[in-house]
Amino acid sequence: MTSDWQQLLKQSIRNPQQLAQILELPQSVIDQIAQQPKFPVYVPPPYLNKIAKGDPSDPLLRQVLALKQEQIEVAQFTDDPVGDNAALKTQGVLHKYRGRVLLLATGACAIHCRYCFRQHFEYKGNTLADTEVIQYLASDTNIHEIILSGGDPLVLSDERLAAFIQTIEQIKHIKRLRIHSRLPIVLPERMTQTLLDCLTKADLQVVLVIHANHPNEIDEQVGEALQNLVKNGISVLNQTVLLKQVNDAADTLIQLSETLFKYQVLPYYLSVLDKVQGAAHFDVPEQQAIQLVNMLREQLPGYLVPKLVREVAGKPYKQPIY
Repeated sequence: MTSDWQQLLKQSIRNPQQLAQILELPQSVIDQIAQQPKFPVYVPPPYLNKIAKGDPSDPLLRQVLALKQEQIEVAQFTDDPVGDNAALKTQGVLHKYRGRVLLLATGACAIHCRYCFRQHFEYKGNTLADTEVIQYLASDTNIHEIILSGGDPLVLSDERLAAFIQTIEQIKHIKRLRIHSRLPIVLPERMTQTLLDCLTKADLQVVLVIHANHPNEIDEQVGEALQNLVKNGISVLNQTVLLKQVNDAADTLIQLSETLFKYQVLPYYLSVLDKVQGAAHFDVPEQQAIQLVNMLREQLPGYLVPKLVREVAGKPYKQPIY
């Protein structure tokens, strides 16, 4: 039987012209829309409902609307900005950092963010193949943490997630399961009791890293979903991508940190844009990013100031920016 959240996913908007029509965008914006974007449009109803109609500058709209700007080739922007292809060790396994392995659970997402650093990644043949993955994880006793990513791992069914967790639990040197997901923000209906039970019954320590970029993404329903995760013993952290004309203002980032903490989520990373081809129009200069974080330090307690970082292909950890 299809659940409510799965039904909502099926109702997602997949056509940029339809998105513009529903949101009553002016003709001047419609003229800028990419007719057949290489990276398809995908917006679930709960997120769509938070976007202000008729407002081309809405920060949530800017994250999901495919524009002709995406089709302009820009120097120093590439299809693989963080070196994923070089880090593939076996099917579905990215091993970049000591002690931690990232698994590509699926190529599917609940939303297509226009700045996505994996929008050009070839998922076919590169998502989890259980036998090879388990052999790889079991053979390296230095691996203590599994990072489940994608795509978005929470688009998988509860049954698939539970089966995966049970398999990982059998590898005794693995202590933690970290899940990176945008679903708590864009589709809070996914945070069902069945999912919570699946995560809390795990013998592994579970950390959920969510992805919110703007305080307007976090309404009371999202907040309740986040609090339920924390109340069930799951550590919840947030990663934000710094995006031009979305959240490149100190007041916005301050409000985002305050809103997250209201619902017991700690700001974790503020990442400058990964230089993926098609997203250059979101880029914020590094010096401006540093100034913004300094302004956050002046106005927020230290635990609400996310670390400013950049991922650099081939480096053994995310690079802090000072």
